[in-house]
Amino acid sequence: MEKDGRPNWDSPMQFVLACVSYAVGLGNVWRFPYLCQLHGGGGFLIPYLIMLLLEGLPLFYMELAIGQKMRLGSIGAWTSISPYLGGLGLASVVTSMYLCLYYNVINAWSFWYLFHSFQSVLPWAVCPINSNRTGPTEECEVATPTQYFFYRETLNISSSIEENGGIHTGQALCLVLAWAITYLFIVRGVKSTGKVVYFTATFPYLVLFIYLIRGVTLHGAINGLKYMFTPKMAELANPRAWINAATQIFFSLGLGFGSLIAFASYNQHNNNFQNQAIVVSLINSGTSIFASIVTFAIYGFKATLNYENCLDRMRLLLLNTFDLAEDAISMDSVLEWTEKLNTTYPEQFAQIADKVREGECNLEKELDTAVEGTGLAFIVYSEAIKNMPLPQLWSVLYFFMLLLLGMGSMLGNVTAIITPLRDFKIMSRMSNELFSGLVCVFCLLLGLGFTTTSGNYWFTIFNDYAATFSLLFIVLIEVIAVSYIYGIKRFEKDIEDMLGHRPNWYWKIMWAVTSPLLLIGLFIFYIINYIQGGTPTYQAWNKELGESAVTEYPAFGQVFIVLLLVSSVSCVPLTALYAFCRKRKDRASEKRPSAVSTVSV
Repeated sequence: MEKDGRPNWDSPMQFVLACVSYAVGLGNVWRFPYLCQLHGGGGFLIPYLIMLLLEGLPLFYMELAIGQKMRLGSIGAWTSISPYLGGLGLASVVTSMYLCLYYNVINAWSFWYLFHSFQSVLPWAVCPINSNRTGPTEECEVATPTQYFFYRETLNISSSIEENGGIHTGQALCLVLAWAITYLFIVRGVKSTGKVVYFTATFPYLVLFIYLIRGVTLHGAINGLKYMFTPKMAELANPRAWINAATQIFFSLGLGFGSLIAFASYNQHNNNFQNQAIVVSLINSGTSIFASIVTFAIYGFKATLNYENCLDRMRLLLLNTFDLAEDAISMDSVLEWTEKLNTTYPEQFAQIADKVREGECNLEKELDTAVEGTGLAFIVYSEAIKNMPLPQLWSVLYFFMLLLLGMGSMLGNVTAIITPLRDFKIMSRMSNELFSGLVCVFCLLLGLGFTTTSGNYWFTIFNDYAATFSLLFIVLIEVIAVSYIYGIKRFEKDIEDMLGHRPNWYWKIMWAVTSPLLLIGLFIFYIINYIQGGTPTYQAWNKELGESAVTEYPAFGQVFIVLLLVSSVSCVPLTALYAFCRKRKDRASEKRPSAVSTVSV
């Protein structure tokens, strides 16, 4: 491996923007608001910010310091610290490759929705006509237009993972486009990435700000904002809230993938990465909170709309059943009239009691319905957008923002693969253009599997199992290696050599004690949770019912999950074993000549 003539960022600002573009991703928009909703609104911010200080910030700082000191990608950096730790870098590369395979599929979906936004009527706003042209498509009628567009038009999803079909041509073309743009962003390495991040890191904030202004002016937005900023302090006693806060911080900052080490390796030797680590971490967390305000405003709009539609249906039911005048019941007095009619005409009311119970209107219940991931990004948001004035404009802005967030994260994900591999002499002989192209084409070909009819179920497997377990393991070994194998004292000296001063007591306590204990706790929790969970399940789309049903993975799916979990983690012990065997072999070969020379004498 060699680091002579290594390119640098044009300025510290480029490095900061690259880190922001990488760390601020789709999880800030669709995962953090879900966790806020799940754990009592603003109350979740308390464990979230505490975990940022105890875990996120120290580990982010540590990875930047390693990359800047070693000026190598993850494999070379950890091998420099100890030959037995080279597997850590390899595990990071494998995990980043798994992430790249399915993450760009989300960008392909964003392209698909973006292209379909340029229509007079948004295709997810109405149900298409059936083949007989007698009415709406049956599957769309039992579901909703937004669900139908996502599951049938976008995914063309099968009924289970066992039912395979051909490639969705439209999705495949969108995936090719996503990888082509990714290639153009990284083709000249840090020189081209450094230019792109000025746009990918800043433009999403402009869109979020526009959405904030629009969101808070929507009817009912105040209900969503009240829900967010009214903390349910009882949730602080819920261990799951603290575990989710720690996990969210961990994954949101992109720890363990090797991207931060790769980015920092292009810094000048005396770059002030400490201040940059603090700034990027705060920007990342601030963006999560900012995106939540926008999301909860839209939640409030959607929940209020559903609540008022429910009241209107109830009002019509009461008017028709009791033969009342049209203006007898207003929207505001529906609940009052329901109680009054139940008391006054109990026998007549009993005939509609089941319908009243089924259609019970409750705004709080609507706001409590938590949705995350693709369900939030492509179904709930689409549902809200179609009810806004000028829905095409808001749709284009929203999906363009999603695309930029996804592409910005992809820059870091692909860099985490390319940088450590190019540190090897055999790879460095290839031009940047050729090597980057080979990596992108390889990932594209494997990623086409996600565009088949059962592809979304394989996407779910990768999303749930490809990174979580392995990243916890990787970062746990990283912090133990730095603190107890490389040594805190040596690490302090390295930092002093770069910054001119040693890290204070806060950083040292976090690296040596707090962060390792937290990671061990998370790691144990993940294993226990996986074992107690029984047979892994997934959400299979039932087109007859128009909803998803919980289904157990078949045997081959479970075997694949185990292979996915083991494949990246096993890099660490296998590489250490290889280094040990090679060292023994080298020692044996050193002794053999001396033995021969003694005999000859």
